[in-house]
Amino acid sequence: MTEGSKKEKVIIMGAGGRDFHNFNMLYRDNLQSEVVAFTAAQIPYIEKRVYPPELAGPRYPEGIPIHPEPQLESLISSHRVNTAVFSYSDVSHEYVMHRASLCLACGADFLLPGPEHTMLGSSVPVISVCAVRTGCGKSIITRKLAHAFKETGIGVSVIRHPMAYCDFVPVKRFATMEDIDRGSCTIEEREEFEPLVEKGITVYAGIDYQKVLHDAEKVSQVIIWDGGNNDFPFIRPDFEIVLIDALRPGHELLFYPGEVNLRRGNLLIITKINEAKESDRQGIKAVIRRETPDAAVLETSSVFTISDYEAIKGKRALVIEDGPTITHGGMPYGAGMAASSGIVSEFIDPRRYAAGSLQETYQKFSHIGPVLPAMGYSHTQRKDLEETISRVPADVVIIATPVDLRRIIPIDKPTVRVFYDFDVDLSTLAGSFLKAHVR
Repeated sequence: MTEGSKKEKVIIMGAGGRDFHNFNMLYRDNLQSEVVAFTAAQIPYIEKRVYPPELAGPRYPEGIPIHPEPQLESLISSHRVNTAVFSYSDVSHEYVMHRASLCLACGADFLLPGPEHTMLGSSVPVISVCAVRTGCGKSIITRKLAHAFKETGIGVSVIRHPMAYCDFVPVKRFATMEDIDRGSCTIEEREEFEPLVEKGITVYAGIDYQKVLHDAEKVSQVIIWDGGNNDFPFIRPDFEIVLIDALRPGHELLFYPGEVNLRRGNLLIITKINEAKESDRQGIKAVIRRETPDAAVLETSSVFTISDYEAIKGKRALVIEDGPTITHGGMPYGAGMAASSGIVSEFIDPRRYAAGSLQETYQKFSHIGPVLPAMGYSHTQRKDLEETISRVPADVVIIATPVDLRRIIPIDKPTVRVFYDFDVDLSTLAGSFLKAHVR
């Protein structure tokens, strides 16, 4: 841009995570550009807020407004936007191009910032856990990997992909359950933080990942990047683990930016192979051989544990599944239904009993089967979840979320938990990584 010319007007299209990071990395200190707005999709209750001035920097003394993405066309027109920056994940390639076509038709360029321009360098070795879709099992692999490092006596911390659903805080640190109670306000956040903290692993997250990384580096010999959705890492990894779901064959090439992860992965782990058709499993392996022949491949089976088998045997059950996996992850059901099929007498379909915002969830994600997604992005959603559970005429509630919902909302029925794991040992991988990268 030549001296004296007008600043480039930019809109960042996001969902409360990658969008803020891209702003911090590419635009916060860019004197030739002005970010006039963020738009929000996927995650409720973020739109109509403001990215605060203390995070946006001195060039934005009033912060930056966040608008619902359906307003994108009018925002491009009213602000005379030059560039729309796509900054969220786990959407089909077709969807991305529809968004691109809209922006181009409105007169704005469409930008997809890549890993090399948005990754932070670390002074500490980093191993990343990402995926081609939401719900492949990243959290399980992260926990197993963190445990394997901890067993060697190495100081390991986890940096989690952001979930800016409540307070916009530069750095969040979770080392105890009390930290989570104070600093985490959604079920979705707790699902990611609690299982790690319970194992003695400190987790970092937030909004400003330069500061997040700086804090983690001070206390870590190894950092694990725990990805969100199917996004690629914010921090440059020395080794990239990428998960592929055997129950969703073909998705590894159909969703953005999951295909980016597929093509970058050093180790590809195909999960849930015991639940999948052999032809689907072989189809995925054929894609890997064709598209990423240099990547190592590991396959693993799902392992389900029911806390009280007799309590659900022959009963009419309500199944509560992990929210993101069942919603924008595109799965009709999850671990709860898979583990209890053939044991319960009937799955009670909660859709006809859905309260408030959960009715909207079922309308938006019509693929969901006879299960209840654990939606908890706000106090209102948690109350709607509680009321829906109360309405469903079930004998027992099967909780298949990573976090124990009974700690968050009251449940007026007998409950049983389903625990989900993978049959894989990562100690050899951890040892090899330490040998190669930790002096």
